[in-house]
Amino acid sequence: MVHPAAWRGALSEEEDRLLARRAAAGDVAAFTLLVQKHERQVRAFLARLAGHEAEDLAQEAFVKAWRMAGHYRGEGSYAGWLLRIAWRLFLDARRARRRMEPIGAEIGDEGVDAAPDCRIDVDRALAKLEPRERAAALLCLGEGYSHGEAAAIMGLPLGTLKSIVARAKAQLGALLSLETN
Repeated sequence: MVHPAAWRGALSEEEDRLLARRAAAGDVAAFTLLVQKHERQVRAFLARLAGHEAEDLAQEAFVKAWRMAGHYRGEGSYAGWLLRIAWRLFLDARRARRRMEPIGAEIGDEGVDAAPDCRIDVDRALAKLEPRERAAALLCLGEGYSHGEAAAIMGLPLGTLKSIVARAKAQLGALLSLETN
């Protein structure tokens, strides 16, 4: 038997599918291995989408993935399935937050001080995008998903996703050129 720590990060998609089938049958150890492999990616995706709410959303995403383990069909990557759950939870949280905000409430700047670090510039530029554009850019440009995979994760038609990514790229380019000038 291979030690679970040795599997972390080295699982192929086929191994993910096998573990997902075991998790669907109630195998907690199999699900734990899947979480260990994919939690960094899910948390990073949500951190860039949701900021301070990311940790709660990530926990919620993994709880939901466990409850819905039998719904994963093996069509596409397990990571993509998890990111779709995370994306949907983000949208739900955003809708709930909007219902509670008074009409006309504005979301203020995060108050991040200017810094020469490129990553801070990119994060600041990403934060200025609409959530759909930010998610599409993160999936395609940051995480390396194909347009088709990102469209499936976000539940969008392929052409719509491509338009959103193109718009996000253009906006990021403009925002980043403003930041450096």
